[in-house]
Amino acid sequence: MALRPVVKFSFDIVFPENTMIPKNAWFEEFQKNVSDLIARSPAADIERNVKAFMGQAFNKMDLITREEFDIQVDMLKRVQERAAALEEQVQQLEQRMTLLESGRP
Repeated sequence: MALRPVVKFSFDIVFPENTMIPKNAWFEEFQKNVSDLIARSPAADIERNVKAFMGQAFNKMDLITREEFDIQVDMLKRVQERAAALEEQVQQLEQRMTLLESGRP
């Protein structure tokens, strides 16, 4: 078994002596350049296309917002409570009718 040589790379950031760029500013500039590069990459186009496609699909599905859903849930609760109260009222009226028909006051 032959041994392979190990190659090590070392990079140093060297600023010319007359350049007064603080390291933080250099890193910020580097980050900005990388962000710009990513924004111009095909990945950004793919992301925009996927978002547009999903937006169209959701519009076709006739979805509602969470706020609209919560409003409908609240309205349904109130309708159910009102229906239960009306059912109780009908039951009481039926009992009164039965008593009146049987001749008992």
